[in-house]
Amino acid sequence: MPSPTDPTPDRPGTDPHGHRPDTAGGGHLPADGRVRAPGPFDEHIGERDLASWRSTPGRVLARGATRLGARSPHAVTLLVTAILGGLLCLLLTQVSAEVYESVKEGDALASIDRPTLDLMLRWRSPDLDQWITWFTDLGGPVLAPAIAAVVMAFLAWRWRSWTPVVLMVIAGAGSLAMTIAGKDLVGRLRPPLADAVPPYEYSPSFPSGHTLNAVVIAGTLAYLLLAHEHTRVSRTLAVLAAVVYAVAMGLSRVFLGHHWLSDVVMGWALGLAWLTALITAHRLWLTVKRDKATNVGA
Repeated sequence: MPSPTDPTPDRPGTDPHGHRPDTAGGGHLPADGRVRAPGPFDEHIGERDLASWRSTPGRVLARGATRLGARSPHAVTLLVTAILGGLLCLLLTQVSAEVYESVKEGDALASIDRPTLDLMLRWRSPDLDQWITWFTDLGGPVLAPAIAAVVMAFLAWRWRSWTPVVLMVIAGAGSLAMTIAGKDLVGRLRPPLADAVPPYEYSPSFPSGHTLNAVVIAGTLAYLLLAHEHTRVSRTLAVLAAVVYAVAMGLSRVFLGHHWLSDVVMGWALGLAWLTALITAHRLWLTVKRDKATNVGA
């Protein structure tokens, strides 16, 4: 009689490793129903299996990814999906530029941007200006990449996985490309220098690069932490911290007079779009990785 730890190919409804198909979409559950200890990267967020796809579009993507993965290393799936997602986000950047031009012609932005900046001007004080300047510098082109690199290097060492480094490099590259593309396409002027807090900035205003980067960096970090934290409280705090940071970074740009509110709103939107594409690419990579492991063990 086989021991409880032996493979059980003779058990009905299970594969040679004693797993039964997960009808939610592509994953496998232990036949005994027990939860296994997480590996170097836990492929679950709470009870949600990251390699299981519940929606029809998700299952279509998963089938395409597994077919691609069957003909190439599964790491190629992550790269290809991220590139396709990045191209879609660049297309979204182009669309947002067209929307901006059409809205600008109707003076709709003036009814939102100018009153918001005027409100921020009334709230300013020397001490508050200094504190918010220090905070916004955390999302700048020097400190933000440096902080992200240190944090991801620590997580890679702590978790014995290159996943944090790879995801953050892809995230940063896409965020930079979208920021540059948006600024070149629109070329919008920043608020008048008379309304800004020094040091002044002179690059195009649309979209807010600080805001876009804050969403992507904080969102990627939160996603990684969600897959390693195993209590609802810790996962909630990770998401809450990322949201507060991204929102505060965007509002700080308006407060200091470096961006209009519409620049920040578009930074939030583009950042969320790229973050969604990146997480989808990583989940597809996990799906292909599991599919290959299952086929090898079968």
